[in-house]
Amino acid sequence: MVRELGVAVVGFGWMGRVHTQAYARVLHHFPELTLRPELITVADEVPGRAEEAAARYGFATAVRDWREIAADPRVEAVSITAPNFLHREIGVAMATAGKHIWIEKPVGLTADDARAVSDAVAEGGVRGTVGFNYRGAPAMVAARELIASGDIGEVTHVRIRLFSDYAAHPEGALTWRYERERGGSGVLGDLASHGVDLARFLLGEIEALAADTAVFVPLRARPDGATAGHTRAAGGEPAPVENEDYVNCLLRFVSGARGVLEACRVSVGEQNSYGFEIHGTKGAVFWDFRRMGELGVSRGTTYQDQPVSTVYVGPGAGDYAAFQPGAANGMGYDDLKVIEAHTFLRSIADNRPYGATLADAVRSATALDAMAHSAASGTWVTLESWASS
Repeated sequence: MVRELGVAVVGFGWMGRVHTQAYARVLHHFPELTLRPELITVADEVPGRAEEAAARYGFATAVRDWREIAADPRVEAVSITAPNFLHREIGVAMATAGKHIWIEKPVGLTADDARAVSDAVAEGGVRGTVGFNYRGAPAMVAARELIASGDIGEVTHVRIRLFSDYAAHPEGALTWRYERERGGSGVLGDLASHGVDLARFLLGEIEALAADTAVFVPLRARPDGATAGHTRAAGGEPAPVENEDYVNCLLRFVSGARGVLEACRVSVGEQNSYGFEIHGTKGAVFWDFRRMGELGVSRGTTYQDQPVSTVYVGPGAGDYAAFQPGAANGMGYDDLKVIEAHTFLRSIADNRPYGATLADAVRSATALDAMAHSAASGTWVTLESWASS
């Protein structure tokens, strides 16, 4: 029997829209769900934005202040898609009010922020899902199973890249993303957080790391008014960029594998160039987000000159069958958020965790804090000792 679950969305920029559309689609792809999301309230402080969202998507109520949602008994679950600096306050408040939360990464500005939200979720007896969407790609699930099976032998080394050009234009507006107090560690929280999660999802825990960071576009113009997305602000008052454009990090895994994680938001010529190359003693596996349904796989006993085959994932890989009937049919970014919505609603229905949890967010944020410390100190950081310090 299906029951309705009142949901709300806090922050209606692009990600708020993606969450809302995922709620609308989730039962189409996962009809076995026992919860039907009902759009109760949308909150956004920008004048008119919440009202526009309500009119377009059918929310029953539109408000400016997210605190009204925390106090609304009709709302049982909340998507938190507001800027990073608001994650802790909103996440703790919603969990304390007894509402399940689907919150975007990196869950605040620091590991302390992520831990506060995680603790509130545990104390509130609610469920929490985190927006590490790339781990839900069917090819990613297939790659994890391939690695675990031993088909490529013992993993020796990995390279994970997250390159984008969304901040490459020198006229890009100085929004909250570029301020330390509101945007935290810049590209670390924005992109490298995904890289840490993928590293852990595929290869297990990270033991130690050493990082270097840089700012390549040091000045940006302040915008005149409210902004959405990555807008330009030519002619505005210039001010310094306070957080990182780029990070390069060496990784040592508990398994003994080595890795390189590199992320940049100002990579001219790169648009969402996210992927990995994982090498083992008998083979390798490769993935590029822009060809999301493909894996490059090398396996066998040839070793030298061993070929790489292209494998098209299909039904049987992760949640692929919920979207397409046969291999090589394309899926997109929004489909990954539908998968995420499914794990969120399923965790509520079954009262058990599925997908990325707040514990995963804490571990990712701990690694990001360690990267920042390593870059500033020029030293290796052991994560276990760093997390307990």
